Amino acid sequence: MTIETLPGSSGFIDSSHDKKITYFSNTYVLGLTVVAGIGGLLFGYDTGVISGALLYIRDEFEAVDQSSFLQETIVSMALVGAMIGAAAGGAINDEYGRKAATLLADVIFALGSFVMAAAWNPYVIIFGRLLVGLGVGVASVTAPMYIAEAAPSEIRGGLVSTNVLMITSGQFLSYLVNLAFTEVRGTWRWMLGVAAVPAIIQFFLMLFLPESPRWLYMKKSKSDAIVVLSKIYDPYRLEEELDQLSTALEEENQRKNAVSYWDVFRIKEIRLAFFAGAGLQAFQQFTGINTVMYYSPTIVQMAGFKSNQLALLLSLIVALMNAAGTVVGIYLIDHFGRRKLALSSLSGVILSLILLSVAFYFESIGVANIGWVAVLGLALYIAFFAPGMGPVPWTVNSEIYPESYRGICGGMSATVNWVSNLVVAQSFLSIAEAVGTGWTFLILAAIAVLAFAFVFVFVPETKGLSFEEVERIWKERAWGRSSSSRLESLIENREEP
Repeated sequence: MTIETLPGSSGFIDSSHDKKITYFSNTYVLGLTVVAGIGGLLFGYDTGVISGALLYIRDEFEAVDQSSFLQETIVSMALVGAMIGAAAGGAINDEYGRKAATLLADVIFALGSFVMAAAWNPYVIIFGRLLVGLGVGVASVTAPMYIAEAAPSEIRGGLVSTNVLMITSGQFLSYLVNLAFTEVRGTWRWMLGVAAVPAIIQFFLMLFLPESPRWLYMKKSKSDAIVVLSKIYDPYRLEEELDQLSTALEEENQRKNAVSYWDVFRIKEIRLAFFAGAGLQAFQQFTGINTVMYYSPTIVQMAGFKSNQLALLLSLIVALMNAAGTVVGIYLIDHFGRRKLALSSLSGVILSLILLSVAFYFESIGVANIGWVAVLGLALYIAFFAPGMGPVPWTVNSEIYPESYRGICGGMSATVNWVSNLVVAQSFLSIAEAVGTGWTFLILAAIAVLAFAFVFVFVPETKGLSFEEVERIWKERAWGRSSSSRLESLIENREEP
C-alpha cells in the first residue's frame, strides 16, 4: 500500500521511497539505545537489590535489626533521592544535554555504590542510598529522552520501551546477584557495591557516543547534529528531518520568554500535555505494581507453599515474567499503539486485581484451597501490566512535550512517578491493616478503572507521529481544530497496515 507523505510528516513510505524502518534495521540506533538503557538497568537493579541486602544488613547492625524505622529509611531513602534527581534532571538535560546528564548520573550512582559497600554504620548506608537514588532519578529522566530523540518515529515506542526492558532486567539481575552472594563473606557489601560496575561501563561507553541530535541542533551545533542524523536516516529522510528541526528551531527562537516551570501550568497546550504525561506516571504506580510484587511471597504461602526459598524463587519467576512481558510490549507499542496498549493493559489489570481481592477476602474468612486463585491473579496481573502500563507511561512522556519543555516536563513527570511510588509504598500496609488486604486490592482495582477512563479521555495516540505532529495535537486540543481534518487523516493513514 502506498501512502502519500504530507508536508511536515515523518511518514516513511511514499511514491519515491519504499524502505521500511524496523527495530533491527539500524544497528547504530540500536547501539545508542542499549548503552543509554544501562541507566534503566541501574534503575531496576537498585529497586530490587535492597530486599535481599537488607536481611544481611540487619544481621550485621543490631540497631537496624531492632528498628523498623531504620529499615524503612534505608529502603525509602533511594526513593527520596530519585525524586530530587528526577526534579533536577529535567533542568540538567535542557541546559547541558542528555549525554552530560547521563555521565553525571553514572558518577553519582557509582559513588553511592562505593559508599554503601564501605559503610561502617547504618547512617553511611542511608547516605549511600540517597546518592544512588539521585543517580537513578537523573537516569530515569535522561535515558528515555535520549533514546526518543535519536529514534525514528516509526520505531520510537519500541526503542524507548527497551529502556523499560532494561529496568525489569535489572530487577531480575538483582535477585540473581542476591543469590550469588548469600554465601560470600561481606554479602550485602558485594550486593550493593557491584552496582557500580554497569555505571562505570556506561560512563566509558557514553564518552564515545554522540549527544542527542535534536539537542545538538536546537542548542549547540547544527553541523554536529547533521553528522549524527546522517547515521540514523538515509538522505531522503535526513532532508525531511532537517526541515522539521529547522521549523522547530524557528518556533523556539520566536519565544521571547525563557522557559520556566510556571509555563507548564500557564500555557494551555503544555498544561494538557503535562496532565496526560504526569497522570500516566501516577496511575502506573497507583494501580499497584509495587504492592503486587511485594505481596508475591504471601500469595505463594496462601497457595499452601510455606518455604521461604520457594518465595525467593517466585520473586525470580515474577521478575522474569515482567521482563518477558516488556519484550512483548516492545513489539506491540509501535504496531498496536500507545493508547490502545494502555487501555488493553488496564482492562487485564482490573480483572487480575479483582481476582486478588476475592482470593484474599475468602482466605480471611477461612475458605480453604483458595490460594490458587491468588496465584492466578498474580500471574494475570504481571502478564497484563508488563507489556502495557510498564512501558507506555515512559514512552508517552518521552514524546509528547515540545523541545524546549521536554526536559522540564520529563523531569516533573518522573518526579510524579517517584512521589507516587513513595506514597504507595508507605501507605499500602497501613491501609491493608485498617480495611483488610482483600478490600485494599479492590481499591486498587477501582483506581485502575479511573486510570482506564483517564487514558480514554486525556491521552492521544502518538504512534508513528513526529515530535512536531504531536505538538500540533496539543495546540489543536487547546485552541481549536483549524487543521484537524488534515491531522486526523495523517493519524488514520499511520494506523493502516
